Amino acid sequence: MEDFRGKDREKEEVYSKAIKAGKRTYFMDVKETKAGDLYLTITESKRMFDENLNKFTYDKHKIFLYKEDFENFVTGLQQTIRFIETGEVPPEDTAERDMRMDDMEFENLGR
Repeated sequence: MEDFRGKDREKEEVYSKAIKAGKRTYFMDVKETKAGDLYLTITESKRMFDENLNKFTYDKHKIFLYKEDFENFVTGLQQTIRFIETGEVPPEDTAERDMRMDDMEFENLGR
């Protein structure tokens, strides 16, 4: 089935990297907006057998990460990895405290 945008869809993807990790594959795709701005999509794809359809399907989850958020995202990811590896809790910074105090309700996201 062809995408309704046709060849324009191909133009928006600038770079792609696949990372196989057990039953999952992570795709890191750099894409470009019509305005020329680059952004990152990270897709987790997991192969699963659907008994109702009697065939394998792929469960996919995707996040979009924009250039202005790279630094905070990488810092948070590094702190989280460091915690997993060492058990060391990083010092709380002002941005983290402010974000928790926002009125965001993550319970409404289906988790």
